[in-house]
Order: sequence, then C-alpha cells, then structure tokens
Amino acid sequence: MSFTEQNISLWGEDIPWLSGLRQKGRQAFTHCGWPTAKNEAWKYTAFSPEKLHNPQIIHENRHCSADCHCRHNHSPFPFKVYTVEFCNGQLHDENFADDLPQGITIKSLAEAIYDGEAQKYLGKSFAMENFPFAALNTAYIEQGVMILVEKNHQLDAPLYVHYHVHDEADCFCNIRNLIILESNASATIIEHYEADKNAAYFTNAVNEIFLNNSANLQHYTWQNEALEAHHVALNSVQLRTDSSYNSFILQNECATSRHESFINLQQRGAAAEVNGVYRLQNNGVSDITTNIRHLAESTYSNQLVKGVVNGQAKGVFQGQIHIAPDAINTEGHQLHRALLLSNSAEIDCKPELEIFADDVQCSHGATCGDLDPEQMFYMQTRGIDENTARQLLITAHLQEVIEKIPQQNIKDWFLQLI
Repeated sequence: MSFTEQNISLWGEDIPWLSGLRQKGRQAFTHCGWPTAKNEAWKYTAFSPEKLHNPQIIHENRHCSADCHCRHNHSPFPFKVYTVEFCNGQLHDENFADDLPQGITIKSLAEAIYDGEAQKYLGKSFAMENFPFAALNTAYIEQGVMILVEKNHQLDAPLYVHYHVHDEADCFCNIRNLIILESNASATIIEHYEADKNAAYFTNAVNEIFLNNSANLQHYTWQNEALEAHHVALNSVQLRTDSSYNSFILQNECATSRHESFINLQQRGAAAEVNGVYRLQNNGVSDITTNIRHLAESTYSNQLVKGVVNGQAKGVFQGQIHIAPDAINTEGHQLHRALLLSNSAEIDCKPELEIFADDVQCSHGATCGDLDPEQMFYMQTRGIDENTARQLLITAHLQEVIEKIPQQNIKDWFLQLI
C-alpha cells in the first residue's frame, strides 16, 4: 500500500478549517496525480511513486541518543546563528532560541494553528492544483514552524533551520513553514538539508513566505541530502510594495532534487533575486524551477543559475517570467549556464518569457558546453596538472553565482562548499 493511501491519524482533526484544508489537499493531489512527463512543468523530472521505498510519516517522538545533532544545538558556521532543528521530519521544540531579539517570534506550526495565527496564511499563497507535491504536503500538514518578524524589527543574526534524517529511518518528511515579515522588517534564513550517508527517504517541504511593505528577506538553502533521498521543495513568496526577496540554493547530488520558486511581485517596487548552483557527479537529478510573476509596475527580478554535470546525471533549469498587462516599467532577467562533462550526462533548459505589457526590459539566455580546452592548456603549460586545472575552472564557473550573495560571512561559507 502506498503511503498516500494509508489511513493516517493526524493531530488537529477537531479543527474544522484545518481538517478542510487537508481535505482540499487530498482532493487536489488525487486530481493531479503523480507528475509524469506529460505534465509540462515536470517533463524533465517525471516522478514515479515506484522511486520511493514506501516511506512512513513518523508519529512517535524520536528519543535521540546523547550524540545526536539535535541535542547539541549544532551549527557549522563560524558566526552566530539562531537554530531550529528537525530530526526525521519532526520538529524539536526545545531547541528554539530563548534569546531572540524583541519583535521576533518562532513557534511550532502546531502551536500557531491552535492559537489561530496560522489560519490567515496557511494555504493562501498558491493554488494547490498547480503544485501536486504542495497539495500532498497540505494533505499531511503536521510538522513545521511559524516565523514572524514584527514591523520595524530585524533578526540580528541568521536563523539556521537544520533538517537531518537518520539512516534507520524510511520516512516521509512532510514540512510546512510559514515565514512572515511585517512592514520594514528584515531577516536572514539558512536552510540546511542533510542525512546519514545510507538514509533513504522522501523530503517534501513547502515554505509560504509573506513580505509586507519594505520588508527584506535573505533566504539561503544548502540541499545536501543522502544519495538515495528524494527532495522536493516549494518556496511560495508574496511581495508587497518595495519589499525584496534574495534567495540562493546550492544543490548537491541525491536521487531526485527539485527546488521550485513561485514568486508574486504583487505591488510597485517589489524585487526578487533568485540564484542557484548545482553540481552532479554520478546519476542524480537536479531541477531548479522558477516562476516569477510581475503583477504590478516598476517591479524587478533577476535569476542566475549555473551547474556542472558529470557521469550519467541530469541537470534541469526551467525559468518563467510573466509580465502582467499593467506591469509597465518592469525588469525581468534570467540566465542559465552549465558545464556538461560527460557524453552520458544531460542538461535540459527551458527559459520562458510571457510579456503582456509595453515599456519593459526582459532577457533570457542559456549556454551549455565543456571546459575551455585553451584555458586547460594554458594552465597545464604553467605546471598545473590536469585534475587541478579542471577543478579550478569548475570552481570559477560556479563562483560567479556565489559572489552575488550580499552577506560576506555567508558568501565565504558557501565558497568553501563548492
């Protein structure tokens, strides 16, 4: 029996609006079904349930050993962060920082639902029939956090949200986060997905992000899942007047990794920067998909994605920019560049522009090729061996994207990872 057919008891079934929202999610997923190559948005990353090993939603609280990461407020950074820990798809409430600045609230999604605070936002940022895995996520809403930055406040250090899966777990990590920045608020969030080496599981994450007037969010993701893992994530972002959203994702190899951004620039002056890097060595699939909708005048977006693919791996970039009829004086740009280092590897790229307004500036571009043989030859004539020369050129190729990160300490950390 598939885990989507199991009769799973979830908390909160006595809350009518939550029970109704879950039912809408189940109906939407049943209508959509598992995405196949016939679905235009999934034609390069068709997903079959047979790829999964019947993962289970874990209800029992995990009694972690003393050396488990979640017991040590683990942080890989050489600078201060506030930490939120997930273990096997479950939130560890006890790790919420108790020294958060005034005006910053972090609470479990369950608490936000029971308090009634989540109802205003949950399921309000996207149409479930357009996102089958987000519909599935909605059907099993249970784990997650709500992050609220109040008006005119800022988070003085990054919030590090750490997701870890242990190798004995064959689990369905269904995570739903709400991120709300009120007017003139700012924050930095770093998400880190990782697992024990031999873990096999399915991560299905959805972030619903709401940025009010002049709010600013810096959002970084390091997807470093186990090789047998499947990872699907959606960032659904709503931006109001003069707000800005700056995101960066570093995708390492796993069985399937799809990171999707659905961004609505709703009001004048809203801006989004969506950049990413992927690097594949074996037979994994990396998919970065964006859909940025300019719905008002004088809005701005820019995307830069670079990848390196070797072995029998596949890299996918799908980028859509939509300019609504009234969205005059807007700018929307996207560029994808990839290195294809094997005859067995594959790159699929689909840039799209939908322009329904005059007086706009839009561009898109895509390139794919091998390492420059003249550059390789030049370095070898200077005494650099072939393997070192290849690594230097690959690093230089990817570094351009990381250099766009505005925060120097986070930029330096990511440069060490490529």
